[in-house]
Amino acid sequence: MKAPLILAATASLAAALFVSGAAAAGECPAAQMRPDARASGETMPAKVTDTELAFVGLGDQIGGLDNRRLRLRRLVVQPGGVVPWHSHTDRPALIMTVSGQITEYASNCAVGIDHKAGEVAREVKGVSHWWKNNGKVPAVLIAADIKNDADTTAAADHM
Repeated sequence: MKAPLILAATASLAAALFVSGAAAAGECPAAQMRPDARASGETMPAKVTDTELAFVGLGDQIGGLDNRRLRLRRLVVQPGGVVPWHSHTDRPALIMTVSGQITEYASNCAVGIDHKAGEVAREVKGVSHWWKNNGKVPAVLIAADIKNDADTTAAADHM
């Protein structure tokens, strides 16, 4: 049954976001930040599954959000797996690493950014990036984002 899984994932995400002392996602070291540190990255997904757990259509909930929905997804990135280069313009997201570890390669950081279990990464416009599991165990991620269903580009479905 999906409802208990969705409730557990939502509770875990909420706890990571709001509980005092919860770990924050890894960040780029200040000395490594620059506007155009990386212009591209891996462009093809590999060894990753993306399962939509639930969604809420926002058009009838909030004025001006037609064709958009709040969705919750579970991604499993196997060792060596890749979530390809993409941006979050018009699609903000929060990504919680549930288990394992994954590395983000962002357009504004000259080094990879590690995200460990329990951490939440914010994905917002202005930064493009890709992710890779450089570890030996699967990385399990819960992603909450606002999806624009009118956007038909392939990049719109990446993490």
